Amino acid sequence: MWQASRTWLEAPVSGARAHISSHLPPWRALVLALLAAASVSCSKGGQDPAERRTLSLKPCRLEGLATQAQCGTYEVFEDRAARTGRKIPLRVVVVPALAAQPQPDPLVLLAGGPGQAASRSTQVLMAVERIRRKRDIVLVDQRGTGDSNPLNCKTDSPEERLSARLDEGDAAAELRKCREGWDADVRHYTTPIAMDDLDEVREALGYEKLNLWGVSYGTRAALVYMRQYPERVRTAILDGVAPMGLYLPLYAPRDAQQALDRLLANCAADAACAKAYPDLRARTEALLKALEAEPARTKVAHPRTGVMEEVALSRRVFLAQLFAQLYSPEVSSLVPLMLDRATQGDWAPFVALSVGLSENMGRTVSQGLYFAVVCAEDAPFFDEAAVVRESQGTWFGPTLGKEVLSICSDWPRATLPRDYREPVVSSVPTLLLSGELDPVTPPAWAEEAKRTLSNSLHVVVPGVGHNTIGADCARTLMLDLLTQGRVEGLSPACGSKLTRPPFFTSFAGPVP
Repeated sequence: MWQASRTWLEAPVSGARAHISSHLPPWRALVLALLAAASVSCSKGGQDPAERRTLSLKPCRLEGLATQAQCGTYEVFEDRAARTGRKIPLRVVVVPALAAQPQPDPLVLLAGGPGQAASRSTQVLMAVERIRRKRDIVLVDQRGTGDSNPLNCKTDSPEERLSARLDEGDAAAELRKCREGWDADVRHYTTPIAMDDLDEVREALGYEKLNLWGVSYGTRAALVYMRQYPERVRTAILDGVAPMGLYLPLYAPRDAQQALDRLLANCAADAACAKAYPDLRARTEALLKALEAEPARTKVAHPRTGVMEEVALSRRVFLAQLFAQLYSPEVSSLVPLMLDRATQGDWAPFVALSVGLSENMGRTVSQGLYFAVVCAEDAPFFDEAAVVRESQGTWFGPTLGKEVLSICSDWPRATLPRDYREPVVSSVPTLLLSGELDPVTPPAWAEEAKRTLSNSLHVVVPGVGHNTIGADCARTLMLDLLTQGRVEGLSPACGSKLTRPPFFTSFAGPVP
């Protein structure tokens, strides 16, 4: 998240520039391919030339991306302050610009979570093809994620029994067991340290400035980088803004309830939805009361194997899955149908949605890094009384916040910079993007961040949830900011004709 031109054969050669374009003559493509596999030597500012670092990039393929990328590994000290002891390999990927002479400052994706790996966010990456025409895209798996010493726990397999997937379990005990198996000191897996890693990678790749693109938690990471390295940021794009005043997951019940209330109101105002699912709110409230008294016991076919299984579904599990289903308007368009069927004792739609979402999260998110960040940067700033207060009057209640506090109670305490939670003050040209239907970072949070970002524009995209990249107008705004390098002249509106996807009123089978 961050003009002098060089010829291809000039030394030292930046690995980020050593890419292959299909339209080049064969002889030149061969030279560039050789350069792509060569080491990159870049001196660190203020260091002795003898301490120059090397980063080697080689041709590679990313899952879901048709074109070739350049991949490498860059080692950093786990304890950056001590500069001794264990080292962490950081996975670095450069998706090279298509132009023969690309712009000098790349777009750096800072992934969400906390815990998502940038190199595995290829669906997001595929949405910025227009930007890639003239700019490299840089992906660095944040320490603790992806292939950068991941702090992983057991992930669900497609064949795992539903009773295991939908069991409440003991999250605190499971995390303690996972932590014992990590070759890591979790005190050193915070956002400020990760942004120091990123700047070191920037220098090794030979970039003077970066354009930051933060998504969800990645917006916090971008803000932290902007504070720590203001001179290295050309522009910033913050999508689903999590400012320094947002403590995870303190406000999640309130924000999710607002999104759910809006969904139910939209269904009631839609003739087809209202007719198909009458009195849906009242029936759902009755279901929640019943689940609070006793878990629902049912027999349902596993969406992947087709095997009939008996499961017990508690209120806690039901609400946790419902929360996840609100992130995407496309998925949430199935929620009224799911709620209607569940109130009638048919749990097949709920199970199908839950299995699909949990498998995706298990593949892409490091649970350990989530808690390494939250236990260091969020949990110390609120208590159980705040959790109860902020969840008052919501269906979701204080369960999630209390669980996080329990897990963090014996988590090794990290050290944060002084005044870490103060708002980030910056004059960097910054585009803030919010989804109207976002259940976790609704537009109000972007407005809070905007107060101290003096050179910023906030655009709310209607009909969109926790990520605006699917809207063409959002992608156009991103391209315009990167092209112009300023927010002046950008359209303050986006997708005026966009609306929530139509609600499903029938269910034909498993949801992928």
